[in-house]
Amino acid sequence: MSSIRKDKSSDAFRILMYSTKEYDKLSFDTKLQDLKEPDRFEINYSHTRLTKDTVRMAKSYQAICIFINDECNHEILKKLNEYGVKLVVLRSCDFNNVDWKTAEEMDIKIGLVPGYSPNAVAEHAAMLVMALNRKIHRAYTRVKQGDFRIDGLVGFDMKDKTVGVLGKLEREMTVERMGIIGQFAISIFRGFGCKVLAYDDQTTKSEEQEELDFEYKELEEIYAKADIISIHLPLNDRTKHIINKSSIDKMKKGVLLVNTAKGGLIDTQALIDGLKQEKIGGVGLDVYENERKYYFKDYSSRIIEDDLFAQLLTYHNVIITAHQAFLTQETLCNIAKVTLENIHSFTINGKAVYAPKHDETSK
Repeated sequence: MSSIRKDKSSDAFRILMYSTKEYDKLSFDTKLQDLKEPDRFEINYSHTRLTKDTVRMAKSYQAICIFINDECNHEILKKLNEYGVKLVVLRSCDFNNVDWKTAEEMDIKIGLVPGYSPNAVAEHAAMLVMALNRKIHRAYTRVKQGDFRIDGLVGFDMKDKTVGVLGKLEREMTVERMGIIGQFAISIFRGFGCKVLAYDDQTTKSEEQEELDFEYKELEEIYAKADIISIHLPLNDRTKHIINKSSIDKMKKGVLLVNTAKGGLIDTQALIDGLKQEKIGGVGLDVYENERKYYFKDYSSRIIEDDLFAQLLTYHNVIITAHQAFLTQETLCNIAKVTLENIHSFTINGKAVYAPKHDETSK
């Protein structure tokens, strides 16, 4: 564990950051110096993930800072409350890993980072689509091995293809309808000359619809017409496994499916069955429903025990990245800035600037 402070004064507000990577430390160290009184805060960094076995590390801290694969359930929050931790700040816009009801009961405040760099995620989704379409991963491997054949690398023109964007992002705090990530994705695909059909539970005209030139459609119609489906949904009770056997059966044969949102949106077994039956022509995943054990760790010399995940890795028409869609310099800068704003606000007003809305957490 490392600290950004040399002089650990007793009156400093102490924060323990779990699941820290070097890029986190660099961005937070830099942004902390932008505060008017940086010495008021002491951030200690730990590479350790927050679990029931590591929560004890939070003793003597007023706040903890966590990421998407840290566990913050009822048991852990009870321990945090015993230790006197009254603020949990997330370096993400997702809070599915936090038992917000327990936090509310114990008056532990939650802060998050809404819309930190939505274009980064949308760009990554488009990149996955293009890599799948033009078989970039296979072409790269061949050339590295001295094989310059192009057999089996035929793709298709993006122009005039139909793209389904599933982008109902209720958690986005700056829009009321189609979420920011979804809007960037639409803009990118429209730039390729694609026709875009978007899913939202409202289908009336809106300003973003006029500006970006797309149509709101029901899921069934998107499944039936889309050549490409890009998922940008939140994970909640309504959307869990929204991509399942039934929905895959309704899709066009050869559809390209990309998910840069949450792993739990896709039923992995149904996805594999769709690949086997060649109903799905290609899959790009930046997230996986059981990723917590593997992502952000080095398993290159270890056995992947998750049979479904291991099977996905064998398909030539599947590209998997390890939850890196957000990972740009601009995103890291925004995450650090907003997280520190949440911490500073708590020390002044007793609450974070950006907190989950009650209607969002109740879903």
